[in-house]
Amino acid sequence: MTALGKLLRTTAFKIVAVYLIVFALFAIVAVGYLARHTQALVVSQITEAIDSEVRNLEDLHADGGIGRLIDVVVARAQQPGSNLYLITSFNGAVLASNVTDIDNAILSKPGWSEISYRRTDEAADSLHDSRALVRVVFIGGFRVLVGRDIEERERLREILAAPARWALVIIVILGIAGGAFIVRRVMKRIDSMTATSAQIMSGDFGGRLTVTGSGDEFDRLANSLNTMLARIENLMGGLKHVSDNIAHDLKTPLTRLRNRAEEALRQNKTEAELRRALESTIEESDNLIRTFDALLMISRAEAGEVRKTMTDFDAAEIVRDVAELYEPVAEESGLSLAVDAGESLPVRGSRELVSQALANLVDNAIKHGGTVRGSKVTIAARRAGENVEFSVGDRGPGIPEADRLRVLERFVRLEESRSRPGAGLGLSLAQAVARLHGGELRLEDNLPGLKVTLAIPAQPGQTKGA
Repeated sequence: MTALGKLLRTTAFKIVAVYLIVFALFAIVAVGYLARHTQALVVSQITEAIDSEVRNLEDLHADGGIGRLIDVVVARAQQPGSNLYLITSFNGAVLASNVTDIDNAILSKPGWSEISYRRTDEAADSLHDSRALVRVVFIGGFRVLVGRDIEERERLREILAAPARWALVIIVILGIAGGAFIVRRVMKRIDSMTATSAQIMSGDFGGRLTVTGSGDEFDRLANSLNTMLARIENLMGGLKHVSDNIAHDLKTPLTRLRNRAEEALRQNKTEAELRRALESTIEESDNLIRTFDALLMISRAEAGEVRKTMTDFDAAEIVRDVAELYEPVAEESGLSLAVDAGESLPVRGSRELVSQALANLVDNAIKHGGTVRGSKVTIAARRAGENVEFSVGDRGPGIPEADRLRVLERFVRLEESRSRPGAGLGLSLAQAVARLHGGELRLEDNLPGLKVTLAIPAQPGQTKGA
């Protein structure tokens, strides 16, 4: 496609062309309206002058008769630039006149009309094609015609027509030039966006749209798209990271599962040995299933699929239920479980995901915070401003501040946690649940130990607590 063809097909050019046509039509209508009313004003002035002249002649006739009227008309007709005068008798004989070649039919029709005429003092070939506005009245059987040349109207029309044509030409030229300039600038921005899009489609997710800083609609669009691209780049990076971690962290249990099955077929002979091998295989399979369930739950939370099924529930009740579920597990690990959630705390969200996220936090606290027997794990829920905060604190070694953002990623496990069971998805799920509900997940020092706080917005209309 040629550059001109590309230009003509752009939306910007079409918009400019429509505005140009509309503005040109408006200019034509405005100039035509002005010309029409200006000519009407000229004709109105001529009409008033003729009416005044006719009334004056009628008064002269009333005072001095037809003789007086003829004398005045003859005197006035000889003055330079005078009106057109014609007085005839009832039988059509001319008594006084400064015009000739007047059609007799004009004199027989009282009222206003436009005629062609020639003055008596002009050559025979000087007949004017211009029109004159006349008035025909009857005074005692005599006919009096009074007219006035209206060539001024024609000259005015010509005077207005020429500038109007040039103005229209200038409007079209400036409109096309301005439209081409605007389209060129618009196309430059669009071509830049197209080039960036091509760069991104080629696999370079680091490309960003140019922002000029003007704050116009293209800058607003570029900022929105750049934010979206940054989010997509983060998601793609996270997907790659997750894929690498899945390949790395799940390869070991799958290999172990296969080796155990192969070993069972090769070495185990008795029914008891085969049973133990099958139980070990089932346990390893359950661990894999739990890992994939956690991944699925994180994906559901990040995709926002559960927003339509959110309900109202009591945060304090969830804390008590989770504490009751994990109390035997804590006792087996030599830990005590303390609960601080006495009052009712209504919230709106996904009860299932919030419960699972809190359960993951408690499970992590028991696994990693139970290095000293007899220490305590605290589960609490309280109102804090516009949020309800779930918190789980332990007395373990905690997490260094430099690693707190990294452990929120999927499959990330610190070296000291590698020997303990788990896939490194608990904090990732809690982070996804916090984002789903418009809240946040905070990792803080518990002095000693780690305190994890899951904050989600409280149900609107509830009384704020401390």
